[in-house]
Amino acid sequence: MKTKAIFYHAGCPVCLEAESELATALNPDHYDTEIVHLGNEKDKLPEAEQSGVQSVPALVINGKPYHINFGASLADLKG
Repeated sequence: MKTKAIFYHAGCPVCLEAESELATALNPDHYDTEIVHLGNEKDKLPEAEQSGVQSVPALVINGKPYHINFGASLADLKG
C-alpha cells in the first residue's frame, strides 16, 4: 500500500524548486503524491491548516507536516 503525500505550495520560486526536487525524491512505487498549488486552489487552505501546514512549501506525509525552506506563510495566501 502506498503512503499518501501532499505537497502544498504557492507557485513561488522556492516552491517550484522544491516541487522539482520532490518529483525525483519521492518514489512513486511507495508514495501517492498530490500536488496542491494553494495560490490557485484557495479552497484547499483549510485542509492545509488542519494538517498543520504553517508555510509553503510543505510536504504532509501520513498527516505530519514537513516545512521546506520558506516561500510564504498561509496567512499571506489568505489575503
